[in-house]
Amino acid sequence: MTKARDLANASTALSAVSATELAFVDGVTSAIQTQMDAKAPSSTAVTLTGTQTLTNKTLTSPTINTAINNGLNVSNVATGTIADNIVKGLNEDVNVVAAAATGTINIEIGTASIWYYTTNATANHTLNFRYSSTVSLNTFMNTGDALTVVWLNTNGATAYYPSAFQIDGSSVTPKVPAAIAAGNASSIDAYSFTIIKTASATFTVLETQTKFA
Repeated sequence: MTKARDLANASTALSAVSATELAFVDGVTSAIQTQMDAKAPSSTAVTLTGTQTLTNKTLTSPTINTAINNGLNVSNVATGTIADNIVKGLNEDVNVVAAAATGTINIEIGTASIWYYTTNATANHTLNFRYSSTVSLNTFMNTGDALTVVWLNTNGATAYYPSAFQIDGSSVTPKVPAAIAAGNASSIDAYSFTIIKTASATFTVLETQTKFA
């Protein structure tokens, strides 16, 4: 019996090693200890490069240089969760549009959370918040979720402002610290909206207005 398989099939154990234990090395093609040493212990930091998919993994104090959270790009629910981490150098997309605010403007969260119209507004206007043209904000958000959207409206000598609001095409009335009844001339007015989903197709919206000139 010169092969491990032959020894494993023997009815008697060799020394203190049983036939069952010996069978565990069947198929080994190189030194076992060398292979074990090459494996990083679970307590050792691991550097992952290239495209990595981590499913149901727990990351303790991770350092992430570049990452795309696909959970935030799908149409069902924002499935990605990042908790108790320090984020440095975070860039946020701004949708800059060389157009004047008028009519109904669809603020699509899937495109950006900050929308900036750089041409002087020509009329009071309606803001309709949605995730995209095909996905509703109600579908994208879970009950108990909140997100913040900023609308930057440019005004010339005649000031205009967003006078009506919708979520997924349905009217909603934001709560404000003080009534907003006009825009500010020759300025950029920043409107901040915190949208909180409290139940299916039910939202609380908090609005503030800030003048920049």
